[in-house]
This record gives sequence, structure tokens and C-alpha cells, in this order.
Amino acid sequence: MSGCCAKSSDSVPACGSEAKLIHSDVKDYYGKKLQKSEDLQTNACTTSAKPKPAFIRKALKDVHPEVTSRYYGCGLVVPESLENCYVLDLGCGSGQDCYMLSQLVGEKGHVTGIDMTEEQLAVARKHIDYHTEKFGFKKPNVDFVQGFMELLGEAGLKDSSYDIIISNCVVNLSPDKAAVLREAYRVLKDGGEMYFSDVYSNQALTKEIREHKVLWGECLGGALWWEDLVRLAQEVGFSPPRLVTASHIAIGNKELGSIVGDYKFVSATYRLFKVPKSCPKERSQVIYSGSITSWEKFLEFDANYTFKEGEAMVVDGDAAAILRSSRFADDFMIRPVEGGAAADVGCCPAKPKEIIVNPFELAKRLEPADIKPATGGCCGTKASGCA
Repeated sequence: MSGCCAKSSDSVPACGSEAKLIHSDVKDYYGKKLQKSEDLQTNACTTSAKPKPAFIRKALKDVHPEVTSRYYGCGLVVPESLENCYVLDLGCGSGQDCYMLSQLVGEKGHVTGIDMTEEQLAVARKHIDYHTEKFGFKKPNVDFVQGFMELLGEAGLKDSSYDIIISNCVVNLSPDKAAVLREAYRVLKDGGEMYFSDVYSNQALTKEIREHKVLWGECLGGALWWEDLVRLAQEVGFSPPRLVTASHIAIGNKELGSIVGDYKFVSATYRLFKVPKSCPKERSQVIYSGSITSWEKFLEFDANYTFKEGEAMVVDGDAAAILRSSRFADDFMIRPVEGGAAADVGCCPAKPKEIIVNPFELAKRLEPADIKPATGGCCGTKASGCA
């Protein structure tokens, strides 16, 4: 970790002996205590708000059963337009998401998984040859690195190396979330994206909750207050977070529930983009061309914008800058809105929805009121994508 021993801005110890203890506890929990997803005591890291599309279900079926059995994730981390992209998976564990994505990026793309847990990486590395043959590739397009997501440089990951970073229910396990975001920003290319699912709380957690080993291992004790994520991401340099989906987390374990008390948790997926500072942030009218494979008719970009093929829609300045500077640039026609009126494209533009950033608000809209506790667990390709 970093050289100081002060607490980070997210109220979690960022370095020193406390951080080392957290890392040690997490490695022990996921490397030794948990042998399969059913061993978890809450549903924090297996909660998913959306059903899996057919092409993703197909990709998952080709992942080795041993890899899948050691999977602990809280959402679906499969962004669109993946072909030829270089992807980094933070906290890859046994490698399920890496092997799923390796099929979608194709032979010209590459997926790197990094994890600090030796036992998990051993499972991932064991099946590299199996998946290379299964996918019909001439050589592997995945590799696995041992290291800490707060210290990607020490693991040999260079500046501006990746088009996309994914993470599935692991940022909460870090004792220094700000360092994770800083390192992610550093290794992303300009226009790159961090697309990740994680667990968030409705307010800053108490010391008792944050220091409870089981709650931390179950992805709850280290959960960020969602407002802190919004602040930290922008302090690092990312564009304002785009909320994709969210779902409430139910704690079925009575003992853990009594410690948590009235605190609430959600599993949520956000998109963070590294938008170049020179890119203008102008309210714009955009038209989706339908050119992304598996998303030809419409593209569910986030909770606020679903772009239909050929339909004009006005978007906020941040969203326009993201589309202009990212791998989505060739998939949209983008025109600044002048004088408060949309550009003339021969049709009436659809009005954008209210911007939703609060995951608890979104989860309330998406889910029924009578949420029942679960019994276990934690937390498309394109014709021309990232070259």
C-alpha cells in the first residue's frame, strides 16, 4: 500500500498493518474457508439484477465446471463492443469472467486477470489449455497475474494498457478504494472504461461493521457509501459514474443481520470512463446506428439511456463526451444541441430520462417490495471494436 498510515477518504484504513491484516483475512476467507459459492453466508456477492442474455449464457456454458464452482460475484460485468479489446479483470478469482470474456474479445483481443489469492489463481491457471482448445484458439488469449489491485504497477501493468477494466464484487474487499480507482485510471487508455459491479451501503458504516471479519469477507463490511464512490471517482479523474443496474441485498443470516442493524446494502453496476480533458461536454443529440453485435436493435447503455437503432435522443454533456471519446464513437452520430433545440435530422428526438445515480432509488424501481432472503453467496461482441 502507500507509504502513509492515515485513513483513506472512504473511512477505511488505507495502508500499514491494518491494510495488511485485511488482505490476509480476505486471502484466507476466499482461499481456504470458501471452497464453493454455497459456502457464503449472505447473498451479497451472488446478487444479479438482470437476467443473462443468450450469448452470455452460451459463453458461460463453455467455462470449466471447477472454475464456475469457485465463482463469487455480485453482478453481470459484460460491457458491449468487446471484440479485439484488451481487458483487465480486477480480483479475477478462479477466472470465470476472464474465460467468458476471452470468447467475446476473440483471438485478437486479450484478457488479463489479477488476484492476490494463490489458491484461486491456481484454479484459473490450471484450465488455460482447456479453454484455449474449447474456444478453438491457436494460442491462449488470457493470462493471470498475482498482485494487489491497489498496486497494479508492482504487478507489471503499464500505463494506458487496457481498453476496459472489469471488476465483480471485489473493490469492497480493498482497504484503499481510492488507490484502486487511481490505478484503474492509470492503466486505462484514453476513452477506456471501468465497468464493475460491487456492494454499496446507504450511509457510512460503523467501525463495528467495518472490522467484522465475516462481514468483510461477505462483501458487506468494506462496502462504500454510494455517495463516496461518486466523489472518489471524480476526484481520480473519471467522468461522473453512470449507473447501469441495482438490486437490494437481503441478509438471511440472523447473527450477521443483528450486527448490520438498520444499514441497507445494494449490489450495483456502474460505468466509469476515462474521458480526455480536451473532449467537449456538450448536450447533444445522438443516433445509434445498430452496429454492435448482439445489440443491433437497441443498446441499454445505463439506467438513464436506452438507445434504439435509428432513433434520435438528446443526452447530457457527460454522456455525449463518453460516446465521442470511447470505443462507441463509430456507433453513433453525435450533434451538439444548439440554442436548446435539437439538430434537424428529420424526426422528433426522444427525450432523455431523468438521470439516476442513487442505486437504492434504482433498486426500488426495479424490484418488488417483498424481497426474500437468499440462502447463499457474495458478491456483445462487435464487427470492429478496439484495435
